[in-house]
Amino acid sequence: MGTVVAIGEGVKTSGFALAGVIVRPAEAPESVRAVWQELPGDVALVILTPAAAVALGPGALNAPQPLTVVMPP
Repeated sequence: MGTVVAIGEGVKTSGFALAGVIVRPAEAPESVRAVWQELPGDVALVILTPAAAVALGPGALNAPQPLTVVMPP
C-alpha cells in the first residue's frame, strides 16, 4: 500500500495527521508546487485543498499517478 499525503493550507489539512496521513502544509502557490515536486515515488494518494489544486493546475490533477482528490470548498 502506498503513502497518503495532504497538501495545502495547514488549517485545512492538519486533522488528516490523526489518520496517519503525511501532512505537508503549503500556503503559497509556489510552496504547493515545491511540495508536489518533492513527493516520493511511493505516494499513492494526494489530498489537495481547493487552493492547492488551483496552484498545481489541471496537469497534476489529470496525471495517472499519484491519484489526486480535491477537498470540497
